[in-house]
Amino acid sequence: MITPLEHLSRNGHLDKFFIDGQWVEPSGTAKGVVVNPATEEVVSQFPLGNGEEVDAAVAAARRAFATWSRTPPEERARLLDRLQALLETRIELLAQCLAIEMGAAIGYARTAQVPLAIAHVKVARDVLTTFPFVEQRGHTAVAHEPIGVCALITPWNWPLYQITAKVAPALAAGCTVVLKPSQLSPLDALLFAEAIEEAGFPAGVFNLVNGDGPCVGAGLAAHPDVDMISITGSTRAGVAVAQAAAPTVKRVAQELGGKSPNVILPDADLDRAVSLGIAAAFRNLGQSCSAPTRMIVPRARLSEIEAIAKGAAAQIVVGDPLSEATTHGAIANRAQFDRIRTMIGVGISEGAKLVAGGTGRPGGLNVGLYVKPTIFSEVRTGMRIAQEEIFGPVLCIIPYETVEEAVTIANDTVYGLGAHVQGTDIDVVKDVASRIRAGQVHLNYPAWDPHAPFGGFKQSGNGREYGIEGMLEYLEVKSILGYF
Repeated sequence: MITPLEHLSRNGHLDKFFIDGQWVEPSGTAKGVVVNPATEEVVSQFPLGNGEEVDAAVAAARRAFATWSRTPPEERARLLDRLQALLETRIELLAQCLAIEMGAAIGYARTAQVPLAIAHVKVARDVLTTFPFVEQRGHTAVAHEPIGVCALITPWNWPLYQITAKVAPALAAGCTVVLKPSQLSPLDALLFAEAIEEAGFPAGVFNLVNGDGPCVGAGLAAHPDVDMISITGSTRAGVAVAQAAAPTVKRVAQELGGKSPNVILPDADLDRAVSLGIAAAFRNLGQSCSAPTRMIVPRARLSEIEAIAKGAAAQIVVGDPLSEATTHGAIANRAQFDRIRTMIGVGISEGAKLVAGGTGRPGGLNVGLYVKPTIFSEVRTGMRIAQEEIFGPVLCIIPYETVEEAVTIANDTVYGLGAHVQGTDIDVVKDVASRIRAGQVHLNYPAWDPHAPFGGFKQSGNGREYGIEGMLEYLEVKSILGYF
């Protein structure tokens, strides 16, 4: 099979931007590099955009908006259908790309990273076909109209997934977009742009400019012709974008950091609750903003929980992302690798009990950005490992005496993105969930729901993605009195 790099090189797209329906040469000479985290080798270079590309992409999106915003919903839905179909034909190519550029295990890329990303396109299309763009309220028409040109900044940890979570509802709403993917995982965005082009979206509706945050990201945030900016990233990055956007009073949607709790109630089935909790915390190697990395457990059953957790961690196979036997690949980049190892050291120095993992690479892996899935117990809520987002496979087991204390611990961070609650008495489970300050709460490990709105409280951000709420982010409300 042709590799993603071979594919992009043959098509001549590896060293270009996609602006106004064309693959265009960079105006500058700045380059970024793609490092394969499994080998720590540079596998490709790509151009970094500058202010000239930002201006060109925003101008193209502004021109296209006049027509695209008035395109019938049926036509927008048809193009989204076409995009979904094209992405489905590229699942293996996209999965291979994610394994190479950010270290995702190939099996996980095939079964989660790529198909869940495609699901966002289907959801946007489904929402579009039934959405009431004009509703009657007495003699007034309440209309929902596209906000305009949207700049979309996406991260490296779920790169394609976050692209579709933003691009699909924005296009469905009738907006035009400029996408700036993470410079650490830019290749899947190029493959996505190819699918957009082949699907037949009009020129300027979708534009792609690779680049860094200080230049392209800040340029888009401050641009007077950008009406909205949506960012998924760290809280620090979200603050910087909001500050740059403030002088032009554009809408800012932020999906930021998290330190999600997993409250295991005294009556929970421990084998299920703990083992699935380990799986949830360590999916994508813990590189998920909503990963439930604080397991809050009844102190009376702590030793039993530790044993189950240790056994679950032992089932994880860390290794070459392209190996079919691997369940968890490499950490996506050097900075994150160093951060995780530092924080594991912090946990040890803080006196937390090491149940599994620890510092150093897993056995037999001397090259590559590999870390041991690590579990700490007897963690106190004031410890750094209990408060700071580590963004890696590091779980804190925090004991509690009463359910009231468990809820207090769950809420004891600056974040409020996701949460989990496990228990047999569903009324108690629901009551605890209602008291946790988070934008999305999972009860007893339900199936993923792409229509469930996702976003945070507190410093986890504002705005929502997925489902109807995801499209509402890209719409303005207009009241037309006397319409009826």
